[in-house]
Amino acid sequence: MDFENKVKLKNGIYTVPDVSKILRLPYQKVNYWVNKYWDNELGGTFKGKYSWTIENTRAVSFHTLIEFYVFYHLSEVGVKPKDVLKAHIELSKLFDTPFPFASKNILGSIRTTGKKVFLESNKGIVSLDGIRQFNLDFIKIFFKNLDFDNELVAARFWPLGKERSILIDPRRQFGHPVLGLTNIYPETIYNLYKAGEPIEFLAFTYEIDKKVINDAIEYCEAA
Repeated sequence: MDFENKVKLKNGIYTVPDVSKILRLPYQKVNYWVNKYWDNELGGTFKGKYSWTIENTRAVSFHTLIEFYVFYHLSEVGVKPKDVLKAHIELSKLFDTPFPFASKNILGSIRTTGKKVFLESNKGIVSLDGIRQFNLDFIKIFFKNLDFDNELVAARFWPLGKERSILIDPRRQFGHPVLGLTNIYPETIYNLYKAGEPIEFLAFTYEIDKKVINDAIEYCEAA
């Protein structure tokens, strides 16, 4: 299995603080997931880690970032981490991929009976046991916020939705969030805005729409 656990331009580079900021999750929680679940339990099963060390902190690839999003939301609807990990391991073996929760076909196969969540595909059924009623609308929303490549694996992520300008593409700027088709970082705009530069001036200077400026400000303030 290709674990994407080293620096490669097309894979993206996301430190624990980056993941925390992009997914709006506590740093401690993300760091715990990397160490206990992806590197320890999943990595132990497949004899390889999902992370590497960069600037004294852990870093992961774009596809692990996407899997964290799915893991978090499945946990939010009551699926126990051990059951998510069990499903991850079984699906990894069935589909020969270390990133099953970044696959369009697998994400599209998630179903619910109201008391249980399961993944159904032409290669088998994997059950997930939960404790609450399930609302899997996040999968539908997530699909709308992702672009998939020709192999039906997540390729780009729009964290605020495709109607907004913030884009995460592992092939551009090491996967750092950028503004649409530009290579401008949202933080660049936000820092100038905080320093007192008017929105109209920033839009004129960078030759982008004022809506894009406002998207950058909203993204950074939420983080």
